Amino acid sequence: MPTNLPPEARAKWAKYLDARTPEEKLRALEEYLSTIPKHKGTENLRAWVRRKIADLKEEIEERKARRSGSGAPSFFIEKEGAAQIVILGMPNSGKSALLRALTNAKPHVSNIPFTTKHPIPGMMYYEDIQLQLVEAPAIVEGMRRGSIWWGSRVLGLARNADALLIVLDSRNDPLSQARIIVQELKEGGVEIVKPRGEVVILRSKAVHGIKVITLGKLIDCTVEDVRKLLSSYGVFNAEVKIFGEVSLDDIEASIFERKIFKPAIVLLNKSEKLENEIIAEYIGKIKKFFPSSPIMPVSSLTRENLDKIPKLLFDNLGIIRVYTKEPNESSPSDKPLILKKGAIVADAIKKIREDYLKFFKYAKIWGPSAKYPGERVGLDHQLQDGDIIEVRTKIKGI
Repeated sequence: MPTNLPPEARAKWAKYLDARTPEEKLRALEEYLSTIPKHKGTENLRAWVRRKIADLKEEIEERKARRSGSGAPSFFIEKEGAAQIVILGMPNSGKSALLRALTNAKPHVSNIPFTTKHPIPGMMYYEDIQLQLVEAPAIVEGMRRGSIWWGSRVLGLARNADALLIVLDSRNDPLSQARIIVQELKEGGVEIVKPRGEVVILRSKAVHGIKVITLGKLIDCTVEDVRKLLSSYGVFNAEVKIFGEVSLDDIEASIFERKIFKPAIVLLNKSEKLENEIIAEYIGKIKKFFPSSPIMPVSSLTRENLDKIPKLLFDNLGIIRVYTKEPNESSPSDKPLILKKGAIVADAIKKIREDYLKFFKYAKIWGPSAKYPGERVGLDHQLQDGDIIEVRTKIKGI
């Protein structure tokens, strides 16, 4: 991202931040684009603005179609179950067949490209929880310079998901597919390799000034530098959270578009007729595109490795199951709380009933994180998958 944009450009950006409707945002962005200097340092910014303008135009057209009653079904899929995983891939990679084999969904399976035109959800069981799989439409050719794209709505599905299931057709140049998919996700602000740091900027009139919360480390700047940078872009009231190692360039980039990390699982599909040596060679080369993602050969035809997918997804989602137990009850609840790995007792209580925090006395824990069954712990005790928690408060009945 560039630095030292002219004052006129920063003023136009502030106008975009204050815009409320898609139409207002579109006009503000078009004005902003016209004020950005054209040089190598602004290439990425100009590309992002053009992409955002295209997204807004698409959103405006979709709203018009919905109002007229002639629009296609919405691309937004309400999250259900413990997590939502979006299935992405090229045409005829076998996404529909995998969705049908793994869930209760009944998508139309066809050799004709682009059979799936709208997201199709289905529920998959992993032990005592359900994971929601959503098949996204395939990548589209010839609609953008560079000839390949997914479009803002499909990338929006990926950004909203908890994880991604990338499906590669092992019989149709899977390395090229991997390269295209990674590039599309990157251009859509979706990272599949966990970054060294993350910046979250929350603009709010309830925050007086710029409040910087450092949960990591600023590596080339001070908190005052962060405040000056945001003020120069017309951001005067905001909460800024710093995770991991973050530079001033990272903070500037997050003003425009927050990059989102999504854990991904890669499936080398239709592998039933491939020799093991060929599969191993493909996986080694695909790893260069997905260095931190598990890669597994599968087949919806023979069901090879399909039974391993639920656990693989659960292990990579970064979530845990915690079960609640009422005092004097012998058994915990059947339905667990779903929390992020690293969650503490306070996080669990917020899910149960936030009022309990005011009157918290102690919690009793059974399971992997307890030193012994029924251990008494405080709010900062870190929980693990499979724990059972019983909350005791200072006031009886609360």
